[in-house]
Amino acid sequence: MKNMKIDANGTEIRVMGDVVNDDAYVSLTDIAKYKNPDNAFIVVANWMRNHSTISFLGLWEQIYNPNFKPIEFDRFKAESGDNAFTLTPQQWIKATDAIGIVSKSGRYGGTYAHTDIAFEFASWISPEFKLYIIKDYQRLKKDEADRLAIGWDVKRELSKINYRIHTDAVKEFLITPTLSPQEMAYTYASEADILNMALFGKTAEQWRTEKGIKGKSPNIRDFASAEELVVLINLEDTNADLIRQEVPKIERLKTLREKAYRQLELLRKNQDTIAALKKNLIEDTETGDGRVSGGSG
Repeated sequence: MKNMKIDANGTEIRVMGDVVNDDAYVSLTDIAKYKNPDNAFIVVANWMRNHSTISFLGLWEQIYNPNFKPIEFDRFKAESGDNAFTLTPQQWIKATDAIGIVSKSGRYGGTYAHTDIAFEFASWISPEFKLYIIKDYQRLKKDEADRLAIGWDVKRELSKINYRIHTDAVKEFLITPTLSPQEMAYTYASEADILNMALFGKTAEQWRTEKGIKGKSPNIRDFASAEELVVLINLEDTNADLIRQEVPKIERLKTLREKAYRQLELLRKNQDTIAALKKNLIEDTETGDGRVSGGSG
């Protein structure tokens, strides 16, 4: 899970997960430090002693967790509120198979809860503090959405970089004056699908059929990872050279498939290189230095 932070009026609170799709977990430990900086775990434990807290947690789990254990929940609910009742997050998780609260160790250790639960906890701490948390969480959510949007644009630009080289080779060596416009279009599409087969193991049409998509949009390459699109650039260049050498289609596919496998393995083992590449491409896009044209099949 990705680790992030929000600033709630000067209080730093860790967040992990997918904030864009509302599947994020917020640190209850950090929220509790607003009330008791030295003994945050006591604040969380006191909150979990409340009958209303147990009722809320149980209802959340019943809605979102098919593996939740209702019998254990009923026992905790019956005992909650009693002066002698105590319950730690770890005990709750272990007994009920809860997923709304998680306990982590290590550098980002502490007790985390789904945003629904974390905001409820923050309200118990301080309604005013809860508003500050929500405000900066919304800022974080927008920033992440914007970042991902930039990433999507960069991936699409990546897939276009070698497109002109590839189509020029197809036009020069595979398109002849005797071909009809329909046959020419098929030739271009066929060559694009050689690349799709080499990289994804299927044609664009096969992918659309699997996904139940009618028409030409969205495209299989819209869903490619950055690593796959980096490899696609290299495959387009290699295929253009092979076309010029008049290598038969089946031999080209075999060569491209082997190259795609090797390069994907290499890139996936070197994530630092991919991160640097993404950063440079985003900077080029934002400064207007990315000079690309064309499209992808």
